[in-house]
Amino acid sequence: MGSSPAFPIFFFVWILELNKKLNNPGKSLGNIIIISAPSGAGKTAICNAVVRSSRNVAYSVSYTTRRPRKDEKNGGEYFFVNKTEFKKMVEEGKFAEWAKVHGNYYGTSKVFLDRMLKTEKNILMDIDVQGGMIIKKQYPGACMIFVMPPDLRTLKERLVSRNKDHKEIIKMRLDNAVEEVKSVQKYEYLVINEKLDKAVVEVKTIIKSLKYKIQKNKKYFNDFFDRG
Repeated sequence: MGSSPAFPIFFFVWILELNKKLNNPGKSLGNIIIISAPSGAGKTAICNAVVRSSRNVAYSVSYTTRRPRKDEKNGGEYFFVNKTEFKKMVEEGKFAEWAKVHGNYYGTSKVFLDRMLKTEKNILMDIDVQGGMIIKKQYPGACMIFVMPPDLRTLKERLVSRNKDHKEIIKMRLDNAVEEVKSVQKYEYLVINEKLDKAVVEVKTIIKSLKYKIQKNKKYFNDFFDRG
C-alpha cells in the first residue's frame, strides 16, 4: 500500500499557524467601525464607554456647525466651527464625508482617519446613516453597526428626559428616526440598546471579532505560501 497523502497534514499545520497568528494580541489590525442610530438611541454613550474601556480603540471626533450643549467641550464630543469655517474645509477637501443633519453640518476629517489607520488603531465613528454610507464607499472594509432602542416609545422618552433640545427639535428627530430606521438593512450588525452595559459589551465583542475576518489576514496567507 502507498503512503498516506501529505495534504491533510499540511492543512492541519496551516490551521494551527493561522490560529496562532490570529490569537496573538500584538498583531491587532485596525478597522473603521461605523456606529449609526436614531437620536436618543444611546450611540454616543456606547461609543464613549467602548473607548474608555478599550486600549486599541480611538474615537473619531467630527466637526459640526451646531451649538455645543452645556455639557460639551470643543474637541471632546465634537470640534465646533461656524458655517464659514466648515464650508472652507469642504472646499479644501478635508472631509472624508460631510452632511447636513437636523439643520446643521457634520463632517469627518480625512487626515485623521488616514493617520489612525496607519497606526493600526480601531477607529470608532459616531455618524449618521448618510455619512456612514459615504464612509463605507470610500473604505469598503469598514464595519457597520446600527444601534436601536427597544421601541419607539422608549426613544421618545429618552429624547424628552435628557432635556437637551426644544420640543420642535425633538419632533424633528423623531420624524427623522422613522426614515433612519429604514436604512438598518444596509448595516452588518444590529445592537438593541435596552441596557447600556449590555450594549457596550456587544459592540466590543463585534470589534474583537473583526481580526478573524479572512480579508484582514491576506498578508498571512501570502507569506504562508511563500514560505512553503
